[in-house]
Amino acid sequence: MSFDYSKEIPIIEGGPKLADIDDVIARPLDTRPDRKFYIALSITLTMLAIGAVSLGLTFYYGIGMWGNNQPNGWAFDITNFVFWIGIGHAGTLISAILFLLRQKWRNGISRFAEGMTIFAVMTAGIFPLIHVGRPWLAAYLFPYPNEHGIWINFISPLIWDVFAVSTYFTVSLIFWYVGLIPDLATLRDRTAGKIKKILYSIFSLGWRHSNRHWHHYEMVYLVLAGFATPLVLSVHTIVSFDFAVSVLPGWHTTIFPPYFVAGAVFSGFAMVQNVLIFVRKIFNFEHIITINTLERMNKVIILTGSMVGYAYAMEFFTAWYSGNPAEQFVFINRAFGPYAWAYWTMVSCNVIFPQLFWFRKIRRTIPYMLIIGILVNVGMWFERFVIIVTSLSRDYLPSSWRMFYPTLTDLGILTGSFGLFFTLLLLFIKTLPVVSISEVKSVLEGAQPSHLHNGSEEVISHSSNDSGVNHA
Repeated sequence: MSFDYSKEIPIIEGGPKLADIDDVIARPLDTRPDRKFYIALSITLTMLAIGAVSLGLTFYYGIGMWGNNQPNGWAFDITNFVFWIGIGHAGTLISAILFLLRQKWRNGISRFAEGMTIFAVMTAGIFPLIHVGRPWLAAYLFPYPNEHGIWINFISPLIWDVFAVSTYFTVSLIFWYVGLIPDLATLRDRTAGKIKKILYSIFSLGWRHSNRHWHHYEMVYLVLAGFATPLVLSVHTIVSFDFAVSVLPGWHTTIFPPYFVAGAVFSGFAMVQNVLIFVRKIFNFEHIITINTLERMNKVIILTGSMVGYAYAMEFFTAWYSGNPAEQFVFINRAFGPYAWAYWTMVSCNVIFPQLFWFRKIRRTIPYMLIIGILVNVGMWFERFVIIVTSLSRDYLPSSWRMFYPTLTDLGILTGSFGLFFTLLLLFIKTLPVVSISEVKSVLEGAQPSHLHNGSEEVISHSSNDSGVNHA
């Protein structure tokens, strides 16, 4: 029984040829950076320089340059850490889980999402290091033999973070690189530059587009996807344990693991959507990263945003049902206390505005989806701020209550983290294909033996010019 592909919504629009895909995706790598690219890079480097100066002041004078105090030992530093780890979740979800579910609309966006995951985790890794106050001693967080006889505290959730995040980064990096190998071979075969050809030859690992190579590649890619899938759930679950295993009101709750995972996917998809809107316009990828693909991403944002809203409601219900006065006070304080402005910003951006995506016109209109995506990321940053600061600033003892006010150094480091992230993205865009050539070819009309093309079945075999047509 054959499937009528003519009734499917096309993943790639315009009916491009296989050779056209190579030219379109490789064009940013073959052309010199234009004026707009240098303007964007100068902006991100300026933001990065602000962060570097702020970090320099922190290293020289200590973390007293921040607004942290007692009892607010955690503030912008851990807020930024949890935010950036969450941003990195969408990449593995799009690449691994949607690959296992055979969702082919992911093919045009998976490579960019994977790269974004790596850069977000790199950015997030800065904050635990600087938070310890003496980052040059951070090696003591790892369990290796040393002459001092010091061993790490394995029952600390902060140590669990070290293992979870480092494992997630390693697997994501391998997953990203394995997916790049066929594309690097394609770039090697078409480039005329001697240095580029040498580099592509080294990193493509002798790929020759043979059936044997594709067989082993698809097996390895499938295994890595299966291995990476649990990490999506485990990493942010373990990050949530930083809070959930404490006895502080507002933190000690079992809803945190699924709540954090849903929020991470929520913010990650919004960030991928935001940046892809600009990438598809600047590099003429509209027929590859289509409105249909962006609409599907917006549907995921509706789903995860609703899950986050449900978690907000359950937090209040649990606090009320527990009968614990301290727990009840924390949530009343969040909604009506001195940080109420942050709480209602969080609720508006994460729960109310994403519901506009129920309207088809809004979720298929670029300006609307861009604005809502930006608001989602603003709301998710404030969610982490609300969880951390409102719970710490007013704990069990009213005599220890104290407000947190960020300093210019705090704001500078936050600015620098965005500068680092977007600088790495810009360099990625100009050095490697941000769209997977082989995976896009695999969903072209006529690329699969069962596809109907021009009224007849056309079987396209693997060749050096038609690389990756059977992948995914």
